[in-house]
Amino acid sequence: MNPSPRRLLSVLATLLACLAATLAAWPLMAQSTAQAPSEEATIQRFRAHAAPRAVAKRPPLSAEEQNTIRRFKEAKPSVVYVSAIAPVQDLRTRDITKIPTGTGTGFVWDEWGHVVTNHHVITVEDQGKRIGDVDEVEVTLADGKTYKGRVIGTSFAYDISVLQVFAPLGAMRPIPIGRSSDLQVGQAVMAIGNPFGLDHTLTRGVISALGREIGTGYNTHILNVIQTDAAVNPGNSGGPLLDSAGRLVGMNTAIAAATGASVGIGFAIPVDTLNRVVPLLIAKGRLEPPRMGFETLGSYEAQQIFGITRGLVVKVVDPDSPAGRAGLRALEVDASGRVKTMGDILLGYQGRQIENEGQFMAMLELESPADEVVFDVLRDGRVIKVKLNLKTSKKKEPTSI
Repeated sequence: MNPSPRRLLSVLATLLACLAATLAAWPLMAQSTAQAPSEEATIQRFRAHAAPRAVAKRPPLSAEEQNTIRRFKEAKPSVVYVSAIAPVQDLRTRDITKIPTGTGTGFVWDEWGHVVTNHHVITVEDQGKRIGDVDEVEVTLADGKTYKGRVIGTSFAYDISVLQVFAPLGAMRPIPIGRSSDLQVGQAVMAIGNPFGLDHTLTRGVISALGREIGTGYNTHILNVIQTDAAVNPGNSGGPLLDSAGRLVGMNTAIAAATGASVGIGFAIPVDTLNRVVPLLIAKGRLEPPRMGFETLGSYEAQQIFGITRGLVVKVVDPDSPAGRAGLRALEVDASGRVKTMGDILLGYQGRQIENEGQFMAMLELESPADEVVFDVLRDGRVIKVKLNLKTSKKKEPTSI
């Protein structure tokens, strides 16, 4: 059907209107296209607007945040950076060389300049194996000042050492002591330490579990250990674990990670254990193992000088002691430091192998020895058994073993 003339006129009028509108807008479209800025012009134009952003207003810090900040500020002066220094003497030349061996964390225990840390912080290692301990340390306080320290007490079984720091007592702020027997899983905790050498680092978490058991480097196990998900990394060892009141509830000691870094499972020695062991170490230097009457050469020295990697070289024997009466032989050197007679090498104790001095001390700390103990001794190329009768010891005062 053909369209009517009226419809044709309507369609034509519409087309003419669209064409007129397009023609009217054409100059503006052409002008806009001609004036489109380049990318560089856009960049330069917006450079002119460079200025600091306005700071958005925020509400006050939450009560939890304020408490964390306050507790960190309170505890920071009590947390120290520990650097272990190993003095090694060459028996041939008598020269002493000081070797930096590692770093970690510690905290001020009391107003008399005592600092507590993990024993493994101040050990000498070779290819991942602990072969000796240090006597001298450097301790850096929160104000950045460094002081000399001495190791005055050690428990190998509990991986605890006490340092005497020769700093002004007024600069040593003791950390508040809490209790670990009433801790609960889910309770908030904070860890402060020096992970990877980054001093006074704070991490937060909760108590993940209680009553854990962890091994030490001396074939012993520490009981009632606290598990936490607060990040603990290498360098945190010896640092405090605090509750939300800022009190010490544990000493960060170990992590459970094949990578050697934090995966949210850290372990801390409970403060109740510290509060029992540390005073004994301050007073007596150790947990009073039985007196046997001999001293041994340090494991590091034994390895460096004689190439001995297992067992203990007897260095000194008190004639009036169980060791002396049993005929244990000591190392003999002449005036020039040359070895005249090799001392006995202790390979076993009560049927178990002796790896190093720390492992041996740990065995003595945790066990009540019998009246008679038996050592497996390497002497003149042969392994023999030497019995020490501890019951006949006349001297009661503690001495070196």
